[in-house]
Amino acid sequence: MARSVVILGTQWGDEGKGKIVDLLAHEADAVVRFQGGHNAGHTLLVDDRKTVLHLIPSGILTDRARCLIGNGVVISPQALITEIEGLEKAGIEVRGKLGLSGACPVILGSHVALDQARERRRGKKAIGTTGRGIGPVYEDKASRLGIRIADLVDPARVEDKLGAVLDYHNFLLTEYYASDPVDAHRVAEDAARLGAELKPMLCDVTEELHRLRARGGAILFEGAQGSLLDIDHGTYPFVTSSNTTIGGVMTGAGVSPADIDYVLGITKAYTTRVGSGPLPTELDDEIGRRIAERGVEFGATTGRPRRCGWIDAVALRRMVQVNGITGLCVTKLDVLDGLDEVRICTAYEGVDTFPLGAEDWARVEPVYESVSGWQGDTRGITDAARLPGAARAYLERLETLVGAPVHMLSTGPEREANVMIRHPYHGD
Repeated sequence: MARSVVILGTQWGDEGKGKIVDLLAHEADAVVRFQGGHNAGHTLLVDDRKTVLHLIPSGILTDRARCLIGNGVVISPQALITEIEGLEKAGIEVRGKLGLSGACPVILGSHVALDQARERRRGKKAIGTTGRGIGPVYEDKASRLGIRIADLVDPARVEDKLGAVLDYHNFLLTEYYASDPVDAHRVAEDAARLGAELKPMLCDVTEELHRLRARGGAILFEGAQGSLLDIDHGTYPFVTSSNTTIGGVMTGAGVSPADIDYVLGITKAYTTRVGSGPLPTELDDEIGRRIAERGVEFGATTGRPRRCGWIDAVALRRMVQVNGITGLCVTKLDVLDGLDEVRICTAYEGVDTFPLGAEDWARVEPVYESVSGWQGDTRGITDAARLPGAARAYLERLETLVGAPVHMLSTGPEREANVMIRHPYHGD
């Protein structure tokens, strides 16, 4: 029986992870975020009420789970507090259930200003970031300049560190990007106020997880974004600034590979991407528009429309390998209902090995295999036996191509709209 389960996106994000985390969180004693920041968004639909989460783990809607934010997550204190207050207004308890690592890097207003100034300077070559300061704060972390949550609760320490950081940021803003500087005094005041509000939620996330593991508790690790946005393994430079693949769990939460029992990879039945960057199977035609409309493909965080394409089994197979995927959860199968033909990218022409960066991805020409579509309605199905034969054949072909079994299907946005073939915790 698995006690520690990791949920990861296997594409370019927006695969539907939040709903699956919410579903499995009812089996977990703790739900853990381990990377990314408030550039990610998970949309949950429970009892006809939509909840969009950005930093707080999706287990917050359950009565059981302790929600933990590990050291690999970058935190905008104001964004976190705003999210907490929004949930509390909806009658959801947060502060008593939420634990926050003091080692989380802090996103300052100057990080946001740098992120946006950099995108403006890139012009047509912009990465397509959310403009929320994620990249710059990870840069400061790597250069050992950064402010961490633990610093915010120590006024003397934070004042000393802020001076050096803001001098550097304002120099870049004014001298390199020709932008306005940030008000250092206001940033310092905000830091002190926000630190005081977050202090009661600080905890040793790593210690909590190891104690919970030792007594046989169930842990759910919640990935943000998707594996193909990983800073090392994704479509560089059109990637995020953190490790969205399995390694991010260990470094971002302080657990070992031996502490992970099962890895669930979430994949759409097709492919989407927000912003710039390679998408080999992109459909700029009526079918692409149909998929976008039926799939309601707009970003939970930015509202930006998502580019849509056929499923890419080549990229998915690589992410299955990188992450050691135990089983797949295929989401939005119902979006493909009614198509006469469904296509799967099975190979790339133009490259001899898996693409390393955007230049290699630009040379990719997808090779497609066509399978029969299905006319039956899969939306809301909870029994695998009710799936149309052609839909089952599509899933079986996908399993063969990517080297991982399909253990779950999500057949709609509602919490109960799922087909459970093998439960990640129970194995049944």
